[in-house]
Amino acid sequence: MAALFGARVRRLRTAAGLTQAELGDRTHVVSTRITQIERASGAKPTLELARALDAALGADNLLVELWPYVYREAFPDWSRKFMEYAERAVVIRQYAAHVVPGLLQTEEYARAVLGLDALLDGEEQLEERVSARMARQERLGSPDRPELCVILDEAVLRRPIGGHAVMRKQLARLLGAAEGRHITVQVLPFDQGGHEAMGGSLTILFLPDGSEVAYTEGSDYGRLIEEPINVSRYKVIYDRLRAAALPPVMSLDMVRSAMEGNYRGANLPSRSDRRRLAQEQLQQSSGGRLRGGGRRVPRGRRPGP
Repeated sequence: MAALFGARVRRLRTAAGLTQAELGDRTHVVSTRITQIERASGAKPTLELARALDAALGADNLLVELWPYVYREAFPDWSRKFMEYAERAVVIRQYAAHVVPGLLQTEEYARAVLGLDALLDGEEQLEERVSARMARQERLGSPDRPELCVILDEAVLRRPIGGHAVMRKQLARLLGAAEGRHITVQVLPFDQGGHEAMGGSLTILFLPDGSEVAYTEGSDYGRLIEEPINVSRYKVIYDRLRAAALPPVMSLDMVRSAMEGNYRGANLPSRSDRRRLAQEQLQQSSGGRLRGGGRRVPRGRRPGP
């Protein structure tokens, strides 16, 4: 795909009567960078550069549309396949053990997280990965946006990745995202103890054709699960995590407390109250939906404007 991208750039540049140096000037990169792209050598182009090339060459979004496939080539087969599934999913359910999920990361937080990779090959590769992550977020604002349900381990809130300023902005982003009707954020407190997903993060994808896949991920590995019987097992694990997590309103109170620097300031419910709220959450599909605080809204009755 990188070779195809480079060939298209070279053909469009030649048709436009531009030298590599002239195209570099128009896209604000050195001519050797254009050479690397056309020869599919060196670092892959960032999304920003793909857009600049597209505009400079009048490619009518051809290069922008090719770019995701160029980027995915750097990933293993299972990872590329997961990314393809995620782009089509109508419902995404995630448990994040260590960091905020990529779909809800700010650019500064994403740069701090991705910059921790010990195998990162320089600043240009880092920017390439940040651009890709930000591009994947665009779907959350599109007409076909998925329903996104996220469970954050309390550790995600307590670890100030990138420093306190970056973390504060990231927590504010979580609060803002949770205002959307298609995004739900819950927090799994430390006092819930051990659970079946402690080894890493978990994602369940629900696809338009009714099929489902699961994906587990650690710091240096990922595993795509497609067998229905195994996907069902991970769905049960996710449901248990959701039942143990705080309801959305209480979860956002905890996020707000973390943003204000008071990690223990959130008003957590008692264990008995939490058990009752968990039962309501697990039963919501049969009796009506829940308000953010856990109280059931009977079918046929909805809050007024």
